[in-house]
Amino acid sequence: MSDKIDIYEEIKPIEEIKLPLIALRGMVAFPAVQLSIEIMRPISLKAFTAAATMFDAKVLLVAQKDIATEEPSGDDLYKMGVVAEIKHVVKNPHGNLSVIFEGISRARVNSVNMESGYLMATLTQKEEKQSFKPTTQCDALMLEAKKLLADLRGIHPTFDEDMRIAAEAITSPLYFADFVASSAIIDYKNKQAVLEALTAKTRLEKMLVALEEEFMLLKCEHDIQKQVREKIDKNQKDYFMREQIKALQSELGEYDDDDEIKEYDEKISKAKMPEEIKEKLYKELSKLAKTPFGAAESTVLRAYLDTCLDYPFGIKTTEAVTVENAREILDADHDGLTKVKERILEFVAVKQFSPDVKNQIICLVGPPGVGKTSVAASVARALGRKYARVSLGGMHDEAEIRGHRKTYVGAMPGRIVTAIINAKAENPVIVLDEIDKMSSNFRGDPTSALLEVLDPEQNKAFRDNFMEIPIDLSDALFIATANSYEGIPSPLLDRMEVIELSTYTDTEKLNIAKNHLVPKQMKRNGINSRMFKISDEGILALIKGYTREAGVRNLEREIASLIRKSAKKIAEGKAKSVRITEKNLTEFLGKVKVIPERLEEKNPVGIVNGLAYTQAGGDMLKVEVAVMDGTGKIELTGSLGDVMKESAKIAHSYVRTIADEYKIDKSFYKDKDIHIHFPEGAIPKDGPSAGVTMVTAIVSALSGIPVKRDYAMTGEITLRGKVLPIGGLKEKTLAAYRAGISTVLIPADNMRDLDDIDSEAKEKLKFIPCKAAGDVLSAVLEK
Repeated sequence: MSDKIDIYEEIKPIEEIKLPLIALRGMVAFPAVQLSIEIMRPISLKAFTAAATMFDAKVLLVAQKDIATEEPSGDDLYKMGVVAEIKHVVKNPHGNLSVIFEGISRARVNSVNMESGYLMATLTQKEEKQSFKPTTQCDALMLEAKKLLADLRGIHPTFDEDMRIAAEAITSPLYFADFVASSAIIDYKNKQAVLEALTAKTRLEKMLVALEEEFMLLKCEHDIQKQVREKIDKNQKDYFMREQIKALQSELGEYDDDDEIKEYDEKISKAKMPEEIKEKLYKELSKLAKTPFGAAESTVLRAYLDTCLDYPFGIKTTEAVTVENAREILDADHDGLTKVKERILEFVAVKQFSPDVKNQIICLVGPPGVGKTSVAASVARALGRKYARVSLGGMHDEAEIRGHRKTYVGAMPGRIVTAIINAKAENPVIVLDEIDKMSSNFRGDPTSALLEVLDPEQNKAFRDNFMEIPIDLSDALFIATANSYEGIPSPLLDRMEVIELSTYTDTEKLNIAKNHLVPKQMKRNGINSRMFKISDEGILALIKGYTREAGVRNLEREIASLIRKSAKKIAEGKAKSVRITEKNLTEFLGKVKVIPERLEEKNPVGIVNGLAYTQAGGDMLKVEVAVMDGTGKIELTGSLGDVMKESAKIAHSYVRTIADEYKIDKSFYKDKDIHIHFPEGAIPKDGPSAGVTMVTAIVSALSGIPVKRDYAMTGEITLRGKVLPIGGLKEKTLAAYRAGISTVLIPADNMRDLDDIDSEAKEKLKFIPCKAAGDVLSAVLEK
């Protein structure tokens, strides 16, 4: 069965007519429905008289937009009203008229003028076609409305069983919507919306939405009244007993009902906290009332009551946020950080389907300066929540998390509770900054205290030592930040969803500088876009020549320095505006601070390009091997860690097993000393990923076969020559690209990670997957 669209037509021929207008306050008239009105205002009384004497008892009834308006004009009235007929008039003792009107038809108000002391409206009447055939959609909407009307019985102040039965008997969707709106809907604005709907489907939809909204409100009020009635007897009993106790204590001179106690009592009674917490606070208030003013204990009790009453029990910020709105805010505040943004957008999407979702605990791990803390603040803005930050760096006392017992002098709640009190909401975004830099001593271990805070099964009843009451932390969104995994205990790490933030690529840094850093520093230094400009090439030269970092902090400092020097130049009258390019950058910042990596001029013997991951991002790590006559000693230099030294020994042993393949003297381990050196000796180095690099360098040095100078490699080596996967591929490939490398040899298992690397580097570099050391040697050694 196909749905048919109902039709609404104006009366033909369409003619404008004039009728007196009576403005309704807080009520709306409908066609074919009677409405009783008490007419009190002089302007309305005159309009009624004119209608009764000169217009065949016809009048136009139109609702006011604001019920407080005493003398409405045309602008104060809605544009849709009802032409009604006067049915019955009764004059009450006060001189006012009680009139019953019956609606005839809807009417569009074209203009309103004041004539003879009353409002006269020019209008166009409208009429529904009642012969229309109901649609499936209309039938479904009417059925849903009838179910709601059945539920309204007993909680609606005026809608009774007789009205429900009358509504059930109506078959016309148009008249059904009008009847229900007039008899069951309370808010006049909702009624007006139904009146202005011209098609049956639209009218039914608006009526149903308004009916559901008011049903929820009425049900809530009914439930509250029921709870109040159940508690009122107990509250009255408690009140009378409390008053009797006060009277007795007053007679004995033990109690003065001063303003402070009254104020605390009122605050507790008005607070939206659970009843068991109120009982606890009333006990503490009773102690305070009995404690002499100025006593040490009274100070403790006041501090306790103030803290508990400042806690935002039941106060939550609304989250009317869509995925698109959240994405716009996150993209406006930060470039890149795709994984973090996607996770937050997933959270927003889930909240739309499940508003009660809780226990969101995220940990952002990444090098300094990549925006971990700032993106957390952006998340709070995107979600429409309050923002609170708790700095954990250097914290070594468990009481910083859980708070101190209130019996101690200077006791205070823990950082978590304090953050929620400052945010003034139970569901803020709480940033646990530098979670990997906490320590422990004889006072306790704060990381262990955080286990309860970050455990979804426990934090709904977190107990702060100071407040001594259960606190629900499950509505808060916790975002922890860390530079590495090393300082985070495994049980704590297990409770968090970890998102890794990697090094920014040059393209990402360029976009961040253009969209955020340059405008921010220009505003801070009072410089506008006409006075200072910097080209994209200039920013890239600044990134490559003056900074070496994973994030953008040093880049921001250099940009700030450029703007300050430009401002000085303009202030001195040496220029009206400054434009920074790649060519004049050194004039402002001096010589280049970062010397780029250079490849060997020809294919070397015993020197191989390795790749390393550092806190500043990726770096080229050359390995040099020298072979000398000796007694088989292995010398390792370059500030190497234990793991790297073990990799060197594995590489040496593996080369012994493949000596024949590369015509290496089998007795080299007895009569040759091998020195393996990693340049930049002041920088500590560790990790297994240089294994294949050391194997290649040793084979080249012993066999005399040159290594291709524009090849670089990374991978862990086993004693059997297998190449194992490594981490930090994005940063390492970026370093290779910057150094002018043409081909990168990577473990075959890391080929799946190529989707995450910089698109420009991926386009320029050639990648060779290697499963064994033989694959590496055959690719990189000259034939």
